[in-house]
Amino acid sequence: MSAAIPKGQTPYYFVPGPSRHPLMAAFALFFVVLGAGQWVNGASWAPYSVAAGLLGWLFVLKQWFSDAIHESESGLYGERIDVSFRWSMAWFIFSEVMFFGAFFGALFWSRLYTIPELGSIDNALLWPDFKAVWPSVVAGATASPAGVVEPFRTMGPWPLPTINTALLLTSGVTLTIAHHALRENHRGKTIAFMWATVLLGLAFVICQGYEYYEAYHHLNLKLTSGIYGSTFFMLTGFHGFHVFVGMLMLLFITLRLHKGHFTPEKHFGFEGAAWYWHFVDVVWLGLYVIVYWT
Repeated sequence: MSAAIPKGQTPYYFVPGPSRHPLMAAFALFFVVLGAGQWVNGASWAPYSVAAGLLGWLFVLKQWFSDAIHESESGLYGERIDVSFRWSMAWFIFSEVMFFGAFFGALFWSRLYTIPELGSIDNALLWPDFKAVWPSVVAGATASPAGVVEPFRTMGPWPLPTINTALLLTSGVTLTIAHHALRENHRGKTIAFMWATVLLGLAFVICQGYEYYEAYHHLNLKLTSGIYGSTFFMLTGFHGFHVFVGMLMLLFITLRLHKGHFTPEKHFGFEGAAWYWHFVDVVWLGLYVIVYWT
Protein backbone atom coordinates (compact mmCIF):
# COMPACT_ATOMS: atom_id res chain seq x y z
CA MET A 1 0.00 0.00 0.00
CA SER A 2 2.82 2.38 0.84
CA ALA A 3 4.30 1.93 -2.66
CA ALA A 4 1.32 3.78 -4.15
CA ILE A 5 1.85 6.85 -1.98
CA PRO A 6 3.57 9.80 -3.72
CA LYS A 7 6.92 10.71 -2.19
CA GLY A 8 6.65 13.35 0.54
CA GLN A 9 2.87 12.94 0.94
CA THR A 10 1.38 11.65 4.19
CA PRO A 11 -1.12 8.84 3.52
CA TYR A 12 -4.67 8.95 4.88
CA TYR A 13 -3.85 5.91 7.02
CA PHE A 14 -0.54 4.11 6.59
CA VAL A 15 -0.69 0.30 6.55
CA PRO A 16 2.74 -1.41 6.53
CA GLY A 17 3.41 -4.46 4.40
CA PRO A 18 3.87 -8.03 5.72
CA SER A 19 6.61 -8.27 8.32
CA ARG A 20 8.87 -11.06 9.58
CA HIS A 21 9.38 -9.40 12.96
CA PRO A 22 6.44 -10.88 14.94
CA LEU A 23 7.37 -14.44 13.97
CA MET A 24 11.03 -13.90 14.79
CA ALA A 25 10.18 -12.30 18.14
CA ALA A 26 7.88 -15.21 19.05
CA PHE A 27 10.63 -17.67 18.10
CA ALA A 28 13.17 -15.90 20.33
CA LEU A 29 10.78 -15.58 23.28
CA PHE A 30 9.96 -19.29 23.00
CA PHE A 31 13.54 -20.08 23.99
CA VAL A 32 13.37 -17.52 26.82
CA VAL A 33 10.27 -19.15 28.29
CA LEU A 34 11.58 -22.67 27.68
CA GLY A 35 14.89 -21.89 29.33
CA ALA A 36 13.29 -20.06 32.26
CA GLY A 37 10.93 -22.95 32.92
CA GLN A 38 13.76 -25.47 32.92
CA TRP A 39 16.13 -23.19 34.83
CA VAL A 40 13.97 -23.33 37.95
CA ASN A 41 14.02 -27.12 37.61
CA GLY A 42 17.80 -27.28 37.57
CA ALA A 43 18.52 -27.96 33.89
CA SER A 44 22.16 -27.10 33.12
CA TRP A 45 21.40 -25.93 29.56
CA ALA A 46 18.55 -23.61 30.59
CA PRO A 47 20.62 -20.42 31.19
CA TYR A 48 22.06 -20.69 27.69
CA SER A 49 18.55 -20.98 26.25
CA VAL A 50 17.45 -17.85 28.13
CA ALA A 51 20.55 -15.93 27.01
CA ALA A 52 20.16 -16.97 23.37
CA GLY A 53 16.47 -16.10 23.41
CA LEU A 54 17.08 -12.67 24.92
CA LEU A 55 19.82 -11.89 22.40
CA GLY A 56 17.54 -12.94 19.55
CA TRP A 57 14.70 -10.88 20.98
CA LEU A 58 16.91 -7.79 21.26
CA PHE A 59 18.09 -8.29 17.68
CA VAL A 60 14.49 -8.42 16.45
CA LEU A 61 13.60 -5.33 18.47
CA LYS A 62 16.50 -3.45 16.91
CA GLN A 63 15.31 -4.27 13.38
CA TRP A 64 11.64 -3.69 14.21
CA PHE A 65 12.30 -0.32 15.80
CA SER A 66 14.51 0.70 12.89
CA ASP A 67 11.72 0.00 10.41
CA ALA A 68 9.15 1.91 12.49
CA ILE A 69 11.53 4.85 12.94
CA HIS A 70 12.18 4.97 9.19
CA GLU A 71 8.44 5.01 8.49
CA SER A 72 7.91 7.80 11.03
CA GLU A 73 10.80 9.95 9.81
CA SER A 74 9.66 9.43 6.20
CA GLY A 75 6.43 11.25 6.99
CA LEU A 76 4.17 8.22 6.67
CA TYR A 77 2.53 8.64 10.09
CA GLY A 78 -0.29 11.16 10.07
CA GLU A 79 -2.78 12.25 12.73
CA ARG A 80 -4.87 9.08 12.44
CA ILE A 81 -1.83 6.89 13.02
CA ASP A 82 -1.00 9.04 16.06
CA VAL A 83 -4.48 8.41 17.46
CA SER A 84 -4.10 4.67 16.82
CA PHE A 85 -0.76 4.64 18.62
CA ARG A 86 -2.27 6.39 21.64
CA TRP A 87 -5.18 3.97 21.86
CA SER A 88 -2.84 1.00 21.38
CA MET A 89 -0.51 2.15 24.14
CA ALA A 90 -3.43 2.85 26.46
CA TRP A 91 -4.87 -0.66 25.94
CA PHE A 92 -1.42 -2.19 26.32
CA ILE A 93 -0.92 -0.48 29.68
CA PHE A 94 -4.44 -1.56 30.70
CA SER A 95 -3.47 -5.18 29.93
CA GLU A 96 -0.41 -4.70 32.12
CA VAL A 97 -2.64 -3.41 34.92
CA MET A 98 -4.69 -6.62 34.66
CA PHE A 99 -1.48 -8.68 34.58
CA PHE A 100 -0.18 -7.26 37.85
CA GLY A 101 -3.69 -7.21 39.26
CA ALA A 102 -3.77 -10.99 38.98
CA PHE A 103 -0.58 -11.37 41.03
CA PHE A 104 -1.67 -8.82 43.61
CA GLY A 105 -5.00 -10.67 43.76
CA ALA A 106 -3.20 -13.96 44.40
CA LEU A 107 -1.27 -12.36 47.24
CA PHE A 108 -4.36 -10.82 48.83
CA TRP A 109 -6.43 -13.98 48.45
CA SER A 110 -3.73 -16.16 50.01
CA ARG A 111 -3.24 -13.85 52.97
CA LEU A 112 -6.86 -12.95 53.68
CA TYR A 113 -8.76 -16.11 52.76
CA THR A 114 -6.71 -19.21 51.91
CA ILE A 115 -4.40 -19.30 54.92
CA PRO A 116 -7.10 -18.46 57.51
CA GLU A 117 -9.36 -21.10 55.95
CA LEU A 118 -6.65 -23.76 56.07
CA GLY A 119 -6.09 -22.88 59.72
CA SER A 120 -9.77 -23.09 60.64
CA ILE A 121 -11.28 -25.73 62.88
CA ASP A 122 -12.69 -27.51 59.81
CA ASN A 123 -9.16 -28.48 58.75
CA ALA A 124 -7.78 -29.15 62.22
CA LEU A 125 -8.13 -32.93 61.83
CA LEU A 126 -6.25 -32.92 58.53
CA TRP A 127 -3.42 -30.61 59.64
CA PRO A 128 -3.34 -30.45 63.45
CA ASP A 129 0.11 -28.81 63.46
CA PHE A 130 -0.70 -26.18 60.87
CA LYS A 131 -0.18 -22.54 61.91
CA ALA A 132 -2.16 -20.02 59.89
CA VAL A 133 0.27 -17.12 60.11
CA TRP A 134 1.87 -14.83 57.56
CA PRO A 135 4.60 -14.86 56.41
CA SER A 136 5.66 -18.51 56.39
CA VAL A 137 9.05 -17.90 57.99
CA VAL A 138 9.50 -21.38 59.46
CA ALA A 139 8.82 -24.89 58.24
CA GLY A 140 5.19 -25.79 58.68
CA ALA A 141 4.04 -22.22 59.32
CA THR A 142 1.75 -21.92 56.32
CA ALA A 143 0.43 -24.59 53.98
CA SER A 144 3.35 -26.89 54.78
CA PRO A 145 2.55 -29.05 57.80
CA ALA A 146 4.92 -31.69 56.41
CA GLY A 147 7.83 -29.26 56.78
CA VAL A 148 8.78 -29.15 53.10
CA VAL A 149 9.37 -25.38 53.20
CA GLU A 150 12.82 -24.55 54.54
CA PRO A 151 13.06 -21.84 57.21
CA PHE A 152 13.82 -18.42 55.77
CA ARG A 153 13.74 -14.74 56.63
CA THR A 154 11.53 -12.20 54.93
CA MET A 155 12.79 -9.25 52.89
CA GLY A 156 12.22 -5.99 54.74
CA PRO A 157 11.91 -2.51 53.27
CA TRP A 158 15.40 -1.37 54.25
CA PRO A 159 17.80 -0.69 52.72
CA LEU A 160 17.59 -1.96 49.12
CA PRO A 161 13.82 -1.69 48.50
CA THR A 162 13.80 1.85 49.89
CA ILE A 163 16.81 2.78 47.77
CA ASN A 164 15.05 1.35 44.72
CA THR A 165 11.95 3.37 45.56
CA ALA A 166 14.03 6.55 45.65
CA LEU A 167 15.65 5.62 42.33
CA LEU A 168 12.33 5.05 40.55
CA LEU A 169 10.65 8.14 41.99
CA THR A 170 13.65 10.24 40.98
CA SER A 171 13.57 8.76 37.49
CA GLY A 172 9.93 9.80 37.18
CA VAL A 173 10.92 13.37 38.03
CA THR A 174 13.82 13.45 35.55
CA LEU A 175 11.60 12.00 32.82
CA THR A 176 8.95 14.65 33.45
CA ILE A 177 11.58 17.40 33.29
CA ALA A 178 12.84 15.95 30.00
CA HIS A 179 9.30 15.91 28.60
CA HIS A 180 8.69 19.55 29.46
CA ALA A 181 12.08 20.46 27.99
CA LEU A 182 11.19 18.73 24.73
CA ARG A 183 7.88 20.58 24.53
CA GLU A 184 9.83 23.81 24.98
CA ASN A 185 12.31 22.71 22.27
CA HIS A 186 15.28 22.57 24.67
CA ARG A 187 16.85 19.49 23.09
CA GLY A 188 20.10 19.56 25.06
CA LYS A 189 18.26 19.65 28.38
CA THR A 190 15.93 16.90 27.18
CA ILE A 191 18.82 14.61 26.28
CA ALA A 192 20.62 15.24 29.57
CA PHE A 193 17.62 14.37 31.72
CA MET A 194 16.76 11.36 29.53
CA TRP A 195 20.23 9.93 30.12
CA ALA A 196 19.72 10.52 33.83
CA THR A 197 16.45 8.59 33.64
CA VAL A 198 18.05 5.68 31.79
CA LEU A 199 20.91 5.48 34.31
CA LEU A 200 18.46 5.54 37.23
CA GLY A 201 16.55 2.67 35.64
CA LEU A 202 19.79 0.73 35.18
CA ALA A 203 20.71 1.37 38.82
CA PHE A 204 17.31 -0.03 39.87
CA VAL A 205 17.88 -3.25 37.91
CA ILE A 206 21.37 -3.67 39.42
CA CYS A 207 20.06 -3.07 42.96
CA GLN A 208 17.28 -5.59 42.46
CA GLY A 209 19.77 -8.17 41.21
CA TYR A 210 21.80 -7.63 44.39
CA GLU A 211 18.60 -7.88 46.43
CA TYR A 212 17.90 -11.30 44.92
CA TYR A 213 21.47 -12.38 45.70
CA GLU A 214 20.94 -11.37 49.32
CA ALA A 215 17.59 -13.15 49.44
CA TYR A 216 18.98 -16.45 48.15
CA HIS A 217 22.31 -16.54 49.96
CA HIS A 218 21.67 -14.77 53.25
CA LEU A 219 17.92 -15.02 53.89
CA ASN A 220 17.34 -18.44 52.27
CA LEU A 221 14.35 -16.81 50.58
CA LYS A 222 13.63 -18.62 47.32
CA LEU A 223 10.84 -19.20 44.86
CA THR A 224 10.13 -22.45 46.72
CA SER A 225 9.70 -20.67 50.08
CA GLY A 226 5.98 -21.30 50.32
CA ILE A 227 3.34 -18.85 49.17
CA TYR A 228 5.39 -15.94 50.49
CA GLY A 229 8.40 -16.79 48.35
CA SER A 230 6.39 -17.49 45.20
CA THR A 231 4.35 -14.28 45.38
CA PHE A 232 7.41 -12.22 46.34
CA PHE A 233 9.49 -13.32 43.38
CA MET A 234 6.61 -13.34 40.89
CA LEU A 235 5.62 -9.76 41.74
CA THR A 236 9.08 -8.24 42.12
CA GLY A 237 10.60 -10.33 39.32
CA PHE A 238 8.03 -9.41 36.71
CA HIS A 239 8.22 -5.80 37.80
CA GLY A 240 11.99 -5.87 37.42
CA PHE A 241 11.56 -7.25 33.90
CA HIS A 242 9.17 -4.40 33.11
CA VAL A 243 11.73 -1.91 34.41
CA PHE A 244 14.32 -3.47 32.11
CA VAL A 245 11.99 -3.21 29.11
CA GLY A 246 11.06 0.37 30.02
CA MET A 247 14.73 1.26 30.34
CA LEU A 248 15.35 -0.09 26.82
CA MET A 249 12.46 1.98 25.51
CA LEU A 250 13.85 5.14 27.10
CA LEU A 251 17.33 4.32 25.81
CA PHE A 252 16.08 4.05 22.23
CA ILE A 253 14.16 7.31 22.63
CA THR A 254 17.30 9.01 23.93
CA LEU A 255 19.36 7.76 20.99
CA ARG A 256 16.69 9.05 18.64
CA LEU A 257 16.85 12.45 20.33
CA HIS A 258 20.57 12.53 19.58
CA LYS A 259 19.72 12.02 15.90
CA GLY A 260 17.32 14.97 15.92
CA HIS A 261 14.09 12.98 15.96
CA PHE A 262 10.90 14.32 17.58
CA THR A 263 9.59 17.86 17.62
CA PRO A 264 7.72 19.83 20.30
CA GLU A 265 4.49 19.20 18.36
CA LYS A 266 5.04 15.56 17.35
CA HIS A 267 6.72 13.17 19.78
CA PHE A 268 4.36 10.37 20.74
CA GLY A 269 7.22 7.86 20.70
CA PHE A 270 8.60 9.81 23.65
CA GLU A 271 5.20 10.09 25.33
CA GLY A 272 4.39 6.39 24.93
CA ALA A 273 7.64 5.40 26.64
CA ALA A 274 6.95 7.97 29.36
CA TRP A 275 3.47 6.57 29.96
CA TYR A 276 4.93 3.09 30.38
CA TRP A 277 7.66 4.30 32.75
CA HIS A 278 5.20 6.15 34.98
CA PHE A 279 3.04 3.01 35.08
CA VAL A 280 6.08 1.02 36.23
CA ASP A 281 6.65 3.62 38.96
CA VAL A 282 3.09 3.30 40.23
CA VAL A 283 3.25 -0.51 40.31
CA TRP A 284 6.46 -0.35 42.33
CA LEU A 285 4.86 1.93 44.90
CA GLY A 286 2.16 -0.70 45.39
CA LEU A 287 4.80 -3.42 45.69
CA TYR A 288 6.85 -1.39 48.13
CA VAL A 289 3.95 -0.87 50.50
CA ILE A 290 2.21 -4.24 50.21
CA VAL A 291 5.11 -6.67 49.77
CA TYR A 292 7.85 -5.06 51.88
CA TRP A 293 5.96 -3.21 54.63
CA THR A 294 2.87 -5.37 55.33
